[in-house]
Amino acid sequence: MNTTAAPQTVLYIKNMVCDRCRMAVEQIFRRNDLAFDHIELGKVYLHETPTADRLSHLRHDLEQVGFELIDDQRSVLVEQIRTAVLDYVGDRTLMEKWKLSAYLSDRLAKSYTLLSSAFSAARGMTIERFFILQKVERAKELLIYDELTMSEIAFRLNYSSPAHLSGQFKQVTGLSPSEFKRLGGTRHSLDQL
Repeated sequence: MNTTAAPQTVLYIKNMVCDRCRMAVEQIFRRNDLAFDHIELGKVYLHETPTADRLSHLRHDLEQVGFELIDDQRSVLVEQIRTAVLDYVGDRTLMEKWKLSAYLSDRLAKSYTLLSSAFSAARGMTIERFFILQKVERAKELLIYDELTMSEIAFRLNYSSPAHLSGQFKQVTGLSPSEFKRLGGTRHSLDQL
């Protein structure tokens, strides 16, 4: 008796940035009668490989709501980097425990040099720049909610001080955090960064 599980098919999906994205993708897979084991940001683990026709319908349905089925390995890697950076920014304990480069290398089991060159070539910016943009977008979100002080936001995003956060915020947006709040600033969609 063979007890090894059948290999799973993994489909990679671009622009999944949150749990609502995961739910939207799940609905699309259910609507297309594609059985899956589980869904993570950027990945869907299927029970079987879909036919070309079913993949075509799936691709169309995903694109209708802003997602994209990724076929080539470089794009898959870049999306994995993007997702890992989003996870990193969202978890202060990760930022305290790991340097970004070490975290990405460990999580993706590849050298940071390889990750960095692939990301820069595909996105036209460094991983570090993308990381800073993500932190600033998260700071914007927290400023808009108006529930935390600048010190609390700086702490949550692992800045060394509120002044460091303010300086980086102004460098990216052209506004200080207080000007951003006063002017009713808006955020960018995470899949657009």
